[in-house]
Parts: sequence; structure tokens; C-alpha cells
Amino acid sequence: MAKEPETKRQKFVRLAEARTNKIIDMLQLLGNCSNTSAYDYTQQDVDKIFAAIESEVREAKNKFNKIESKKSTRFTLE
Repeated sequence: MAKEPETKRQKFVRLAEARTNKIIDMLQLLGNCSNTSAYDYTQQDVDKIFAAIESEVREAKNKFNKIESKKSTRFTLE
């Protein structure tokens, strides 16, 4: 019995769900860095982290809305 080929919609749903859940998991892990008994950070660090994340969310959303986006660079705190 031959398996039916995956439709473009099925492929999108499969990948979008997996990638979205991966992002959610990573954000929850990032939240663990807020533990001040284990880590030392400044408000400037926090602002820089979330500015980078928010910028990438805007860029990804622009791609879905067919708006030209700029190529992002890798994030660093230093």
C-alpha cells in the first residue's frame, strides 16, 4: 500500500507546529535564566535580549505578510 504524498498544507502544519513548540520550549528555558540565585544580569541585558527576540518575531511575521525583511545577525550580549 503506497502512502499518499504529504500535501503542502499538511507539511506546513507539521513543521509550523513543531517549530512553534520548539520556540515556546526555548522561551521557557530562557525564563529559567531569571533565577537570581543562579545568574547575575542587568536590566540592560534583559532589554537587549527581548529587543532581539521581538525584532525576530516582527521579521518572521513580515515574511508571512509578504513584507520585505532584512537579514538578521546573530545575538550576543557582549
